[in-house]
Amino acid sequence: MQRIRFILTKTTDSQATLRPYITADEDAAIALWLRTWQQTYPDIDFVARLGWWRERWRSELVAQTRITVAESDGVLTGFVTVDPKTLYLDQIVVAPEAWGSGMAEALIAAARRLSPSGLDLQVNQDNARAIRFYEKQGFIITGEDRNASQRLTYWMKWRPA
Repeated sequence: MQRIRFILTKTTDSQATLRPYITADEDAAIALWLRTWQQTYPDIDFVARLGWWRERWRSELVAQTRITVAESDGVLTGFVTVDPKTLYLDQIVVAPEAWGSGMAEALIAAARRLSPSGLDLQVNQDNARAIRFYEKQGFIITGEDRNASQRLTYWMKWRPA
């Protein structure tokens, strides 16, 4: 994947770049994951999960998926992880200050390029904002489940027309 520049819609003079993940991005990606999830679910102690997340990041996501990162002014502000073999989109994370900027849409477009035959994901049922976003991106709910934290989730999928 080459570097792709795009204009963020939240502010007209701001640009971001999409590029493949490199090992040097690990600390920034993990810090962004922590900050974003803490904002989304302030009742959960994500700091307590940090060791588990770092191990999962290294052994599962970096090892088994393709990761695209977004950066603005040299700062990592988003990422998406996709396994093109299974079509599974495990993580899409966007810095809270970039919510509504078009970055999430650009990351979904990158995920579609990595997995052109489709994408599957699991989303918490109480995350209405994310569900609305995925539906606007053409995902449909295909089932229900529980995640590792026992929160109710929906399975959603996108397939090309």
